[in-house]
Amino acid sequence: MNINKLHKLLNWEYWPSFMFYIPNVPYGIYLAIKSKSLTFFTATNPALNFAGNGTESKFDTIKLIPKKYRPTTLFIKKNKSINEVIKEINNLKLQYPLIIKPDIGFKGLLVKQIHAEIELKEYIKKNNCINLLIQEFVDYKNECGIFYHRLPTSKSGKITSITLKTFPFVKGDGKLNLKQLIENDKRAINYLDLYSNLHHNYNTVLKKDEVKILNVLGNHCKGAEFKNGNYLISKDLELIFDDILKDIPKFYYGRLDIKYDTFEDLLNKENFKIIEINGIISEPTHIYDASKTSYFKALREIRKHWKIIYEISKSNHLNNQIQFNSPTDFLKSLWSLKKYMQLIKSKKLSV
Repeated sequence: MNINKLHKLLNWEYWPSFMFYIPNVPYGIYLAIKSKSLTFFTATNPALNFAGNGTESKFDTIKLIPKKYRPTTLFIKKNKSINEVIKEINNLKLQYPLIIKPDIGFKGLLVKQIHAEIELKEYIKKNNCINLLIQEFVDYKNECGIFYHRLPTSKSGKITSITLKTFPFVKGDGKLNLKQLIENDKRAINYLDLYSNLHHNYNTVLKKDEVKILNVLGNHCKGAEFKNGNYLISKDLELIFDDILKDIPKFYYGRLDIKYDTFEDLLNKENFKIIEINGIISEPTHIYDASKTSYFKALREIRKHWKIIYEISKSNHLNNQIQFNSPTDFLKSLWSLKKYMQLIKSKKLSV
């Protein structure tokens, strides 16, 4: 076993998802029995397809965000010609760099920053068998994930998690080249293959103390480091998101991924964009800060949020007559998602 694999094995933040969910299955069964429905969770967010189980269109979800706070986004239907795409980009006056990603996806699937038209053409040529999104690159310095929930019977909600995201970087010493710096960094080395696809010149020697950002995407699987920012939770912040989210009807639970310059900007409701909203499959990602959280505490946090899902769905069902999706329909949605992922794999879609 190489050092890389050993590091991932010994650090639980890199463990596969099933390690966080299989231990919690008995609790999920308990909630299902208590609610008398195997799919009680589907009543949590009526605004999202199956409450946001991963099958929802990102474009439809982005359109729910108040215009002031959402990035300019272009929907690209599969098999659309590149000339039509470029024309629409020009009509919207979008500038490079851009972000491109699948309309249905999660955990950074096929997300890429595009710097020039030639890159755009190459990406679309490889991936035009699925619907895509092109989004303005929001050039704020920082990114965070804010987990918000609200009971349907209440006008105010709660923030239960804030994750501060640090983009992966290395610092030069004036001697080693970029590849050597990455290989000597305990975190960056885990993503060496990923960075090789981002057009970095590995032979570049960074000056002493020169910082090189390796990836600008705030996904854990793309190398971003997640830090527990729960100390930033405040009543003022909750009131701000109560106000923002009141304009998103029937959304009660999920994580908002936000880019901003300073946290004070969030408190002042300026200079930030909500780049994505995630529903019931989203996680309180502060749990992946292994310096502040143990594996067993992470499991407890997941159970805590499943309980919140239960309470919201129960309230929606009883007070708003929101019906639970049938197990058959829910399984069909997962089967559709499985076929979608098989298509991506069979076509060898890539960034």
